[in-house]
Amino acid sequence: MVWIVWKQSDVEGAACRLLKLIRWSQCVQDTVIERAELCRDEGQLVLTARVRPAKHRRSRCSRCGRRCPGYDNGGGLRVWRGLDLGPVRVFLQGQAPRVACPVHGVVVAEMPWARPGARFTRAFDEEIAWLTAHMPASTVAEYLSSTWRAVIGAVFRVTTELAGRTDRLTGLRRIGIDEISYRKGQRYILRVVDHDTGRQVWAGEGANQTTLRAFFTALGSERAAKLTHVTSDGAEWIHDVVKEKAKKAKLCMDPFHVVQWATKAVDAVRRRVQGDLTRAGRPEQAKSLKGSRWALLKNLLELSSDQKATLAGIQRDNKLLYRAYLLKEQLRYVFAAATPSTAKSLLGGWLAWVKRSRIPEFTAVAESVTRMRDLIWNSLDTGLSNALSEATNNHLRLLTRRAYGYHSAEALIAMSELTLGGLCPPLPGRA
Repeated sequence: MVWIVWKQSDVEGAACRLLKLIRWSQCVQDTVIERAELCRDEGQLVLTARVRPAKHRRSRCSRCGRRCPGYDNGGGLRVWRGLDLGPVRVFLQGQAPRVACPVHGVVVAEMPWARPGARFTRAFDEEIAWLTAHMPASTVAEYLSSTWRAVIGAVFRVTTELAGRTDRLTGLRRIGIDEISYRKGQRYILRVVDHDTGRQVWAGEGANQTTLRAFFTALGSERAAKLTHVTSDGAEWIHDVVKEKAKKAKLCMDPFHVVQWATKAVDAVRRRVQGDLTRAGRPEQAKSLKGSRWALLKNLLELSSDQKATLAGIQRDNKLLYRAYLLKEQLRYVFAAATPSTAKSLLGGWLAWVKRSRIPEFTAVAESVTRMRDLIWNSLDTGLSNALSEATNNHLRLLTRRAYGYHSAEALIAMSELTLGGLCPPLPGRA
């Protein structure tokens, strides 16, 4: 049931001012509001505004913006969701004719109030994107009476448009490369982070040379030649592509991954010792090692009193496992040294100690460290690591858990660009 109707022809009185107020509240530009009506639909107040483009914005291609001859009237009236006015839901209604663009063919004409293919206005898209950057997408969908997929679609449209306006690859000097899993089944996205700004500058689906080459293709050979440092984990496929595409850049091995090798080696020694004790007929001593995993893996300064007691028991009863623990801690101290020269000396001493220890698990770690020694030294000289990439990866993992998992790489990439890539728009009307 329609309660109130405002028309543009009602120039006398408040009707014309109300139509202007509606246009301002919807943050639409180059748009004429012809009429508006307020009604109640299933208990919900709904304001529907009839709109059309301003004269200078009519008959333009929605892709390139050039003025084109008309083709037909399209599919008739279309409706776009606008910004709510308190408890009142707002919709814009208008024609969507098609034009014949000499470049892009027959396409829907540009609608100044909405992005191509969207069912939301530009302002509503941007409100969704801003809210999604600050709260879970499911909460945003519930708050705006929409759906999770519609919210992600709005985020994708906004980030795609903002990414096209600026070249975030300009001025890159020091970058970090890392991958993150977004679904089970070895499904990854590859991320590139700028160490100088702390922002994500590129992301693509897959963790392989093809994906990384796509980044360097977007970067271009001239800008790739200006890269000075690239941090990454121990993935050889990353090193190979960087050496090929950015020959002047110094590769830096991430210290976290080096220490992680030692951490995994300690756990492997623990499992081996536990198995040996069981087979030797000492099940009680083997059982005592079952709960010692975190005492061996955590930093010494972070151990609880119970874990310190467990570690003291290992020192007393199992010298081999305790020696493996000390090797892990010593490698951690290498990257905490005050100066690069001290760190390099400690690393050389650590390698010699590993050879004397004759622990197979750590011998394998020492071989990897020796193979990556130049990259580790570059990291020690510059102090660079992939800590920034790892921190932002943790942020994305949190986003994934809040959304109960992303079913497509495009959705997670759009969220990463919104929250970590500097592509979050301001709230409508607040720029």
